[in-house]
This record gives sequence, structure tokens and C-alpha cells, in this order.
Amino acid sequence: MWRYLLSRLFYFVPIAIGVSLVCFALVHVAPGEPIDAILPDNATPELVEQVKAEYGFDKPLPMQYLIWVGNVMTGDFGRSITTNRPVLQELMPAMFNSLVLAVVAIFLAMVAGVLLGWIAGKTQNRLLDRFVSSIAITGVSVPHYWLGMVLIIFFSVELGWLPSVGMGSGGSTEFNFSMDSFAHMILPVITLTVIPTGIIARSVRAAVSEVYQKEFVQALYAKGLNQRRIILHVAKNVAPVVMSIMGLQFAQLMGGSILVETVFSWPGTGFLLNSAIFTRDLPVLQGTILVLSMFFVVINLLVDLLQMSVDPRVKRK
Repeated sequence: MWRYLLSRLFYFVPIAIGVSLVCFALVHVAPGEPIDAILPDNATPELVEQVKAEYGFDKPLPMQYLIWVGNVMTGDFGRSITTNRPVLQELMPAMFNSLVLAVVAIFLAMVAGVLLGWIAGKTQNRLLDRFVSSIAITGVSVPHYWLGMVLIIFFSVELGWLPSVGMGSGGSTEFNFSMDSFAHMILPVITLTVIPTGIIARSVRAAVSEVYQKEFVQALYAKGLNQRRIILHVAKNVAPVVMSIMGLQFAQLMGGSILVETVFSWPGTGFLLNSAIFTRDLPVLQGTILVLSMFFVVINLLVDLLQMSVDPRVKRK
């Protein structure tokens, strides 16, 4: 296990360099100047050059990249062009707000997905299997931003049961674990839960169906083991698949919820990215994309290590 951990940490370095290169390059190939958001329309060429020099945009791109990477390694992600605040001050609250949604959504998706997938896998090719599989396919196919708008129209506009946007009354941008904050997160959590539930359900269904057809399961039945112990043996073989899918979906929820957070005006990383894109705030874009990418890599590493601890047969070299 330690050998595998060291090898993965060794691979982490080139991955981090590649991700940083992509993050830096993508935001520079977009049209427009990054300082347009803070300059007046009638800015003089002298003022433009002065602002470029202040933000380091007057240097060649390779030099900008090296300076940026060096600053990032010391914890300095730069300052936001639009707010003039350090990027970390913009990013950390947004990360926490997205994490709140992602944790609740992935927990609900795990419970619902595993339950539906197990039922479908245990009743393969029967009516119940087809019904559950149809629900899973529908969940995967529904665009989450469209579902979010439908939920707002139905539960907020028509029925008036739940708040539609924001994190709290009065435009609060901090999650304070109050009933008001929990009420505001119900609709975005439901929206984010649907797709992971369908993906987990389909994966668990395939894994359970395959394991129940294994010879060792038939041998357990032949030995007269009760249903509870057989389920435990099957669960041990299905667990690595579930953890792998959950890890990917959890990381996806952290970085891929930009449309959902925009629909519900939830001040997370997705909402921050959307705002930074429209304002051409390069430091915020680079910092947010880099942190989310590294989060994705770290989650994959942790999932691999958990798979080894749950199933010793999963060997890594």
C-alpha cells in the first residue's frame, strides 16, 4: 500500500504541472483583454499599459506562467480584478458553500442509488428491474439546470413552499446551519442528486447482477448461509465499484455544478466561475479551476486507497 501511495504521489507532480498549464492556457485563449473589466471605455494607452504592468500582463506568457505557479506554491493566487480582493478570500467561502451541497447530494445519491441498483440487480430482467432501470435512465438523461428551473416554478412560484434562490433570507452568502439555510438548499440538493443517483443505480445494478451470477455466491447458497450473510459477501465485492463511482461523482459535483448554482444563485464555486467568466477575471478563473482540478485528483487518489482497504484483491503496482 505504501509503495502504491508513493508511486501515486510521484505521478501527482506531472499531473499537477499539466493541470496548471491547461488552467493557465485556457483562460488566455479566450477573446478579449482581462483588464477590460476595470478600465473605463475611454482609457488612455498609458493607463492601459500601467494597469497591465500592475497585474503582470505586460510580460510574455511563459514568464507569466512561471510567476503565477511560483506564487501559487506559496499560497498566493493573486488578486481578483473585479473586487481587488485576494483570490483565496473569494474562493474559500465558495468552496465551503459548494462542499455543503456536494456532501448532502452525494449522500442522498448514494443511499438512493445503491438501494435502487441493488433492487434492480437482484431482480434482473423482471418487471421491477425494468422499472428501476427506467427511473435511473431518466435521472441521467434529465438536464439538471432544466430540472432546477422546473422545481423553482413548481415549489417556489406555484406552491410557495420553498425559497428559490440564494443561501438565506436577505441575500446571505454564508451557510449558518439554520432552518432558513436548510430550506434554501433543498431545491439545489434535489437537483444535484438526480444525475448521480441514476449513475450510481446503473453501476450498482450491473455490479450486483454480475456478482450474484458468480460461482462463489451459488456455493454460499448451497452451504445454507442465510440471506443477510450472503448480502454481506456480495456487498464486499460491489463496494469498490460503488466507491469509485461515488468519488468521481462527488468531485464532479464540486466542479460541475456551475449551471445549477447559477440557476439557484447559490454562492459556490460554480457561481464564482460563472461570474469570473463574464467579467474576465483571470486570477479568479485560474485559481478556481486549479483548486477544483487538484481536488478531483486528490479524491481519485483517496478512492483508490479506500478500494484497497475494502478489497485486498485490488492490487496496485
